[in-house]
Amino acid sequence: MEKKAITLTVVANMTSNYSENLSNIGSVQKIYKRGHVYTIRSRESLKNAIMVQSGMYDDLVTTVDGATQKEATPERNAANNRALEGGYMTTGKDTYIRNSSFYLTDAVACEPFVSETRFHNNLFLANNYAKANNLNLQKDAGAAGLMPYQYEYEKSLRVYSMTIDLGMIGTDPNFTEEEADGTEKAQRVNSLLGAVENLSLVVRGNLDNAEPVFVVGGFSDRKTHYFENVVKVINNRLELSDDLIQRVNQGYSAALLRGHNLDNEDEIVEKLNPVSVAAFFETMREQVREYYK
Repeated sequence: MEKKAITLTVVANMTSNYSENLSNIGSVQKIYKRGHVYTIRSRESLKNAIMVQSGMYDDLVTTVDGATQKEATPERNAANNRALEGGYMTTGKDTYIRNSSFYLTDAVACEPFVSETRFHNNLFLANNYAKANNLNLQKDAGAAGLMPYQYEYEKSLRVYSMTIDLGMIGTDPNFTEEEADGTEKAQRVNSLLGAVENLSLVVRGNLDNAEPVFVVGGFSDRKTHYFENVVKVINNRLELSDDLIQRVNQGYSAALLRGHNLDNEDEIVEKLNPVSVAAFFETMREQVREYYK
């Protein structure tokens, strides 16, 4: 069958993103399922991080006309503007809508949420201001801007999936006169894969390494998150179900970052015969270049 997509499911050690703050208290995003609360990094947050880190947003142009949106015109569209591969809806004199060329799931924690609250303050800055303005920090805390704050923190293994529609890359159904060439299409897909391989996030001013510790997938004849329902981590062990093994053996491959991130690494090696994460993505990039020749 013709390969139409690339599908990946990733296990990574990453933090959640934050929802709305209440006063000086920050809380992470959560979902409720199977009788428990789990933290997530939302698909929107993941997508933005991947687009930024891949360089796909380097040529992004935004407009503000009642709404802040990506600019899409006959002269600037997904065929010649990488930033529009993530999809857009632009309204104005004319309305144009294009779906994204790739899709993500939320990155959901593998274990239920246990609250870990971190307490901070801006004591150094407030003290510096107090000295410069002859204030007594204890008596004039408000005038010096002293403010304690707190936020929930959670970093753990979580699972997400990404599927890339290879036929949509470099095309725009709203403007059919132009289409990116094969070299440009391959570069766009490989930029997305490179971002997943080396994903890092800046969270509350701290750098968060979110690289894969396990990844499975490859080229597929179906545009679906093929491994979403069979990659499970329970008690820090990857569940090596018959369905997972069977699907990997259908022309896909797995990769493992050896570093005792998962407690059953030896069992994973025995049953899935994974390659290194670096080798997995290098093979994928070479296959992408061949696909678009």
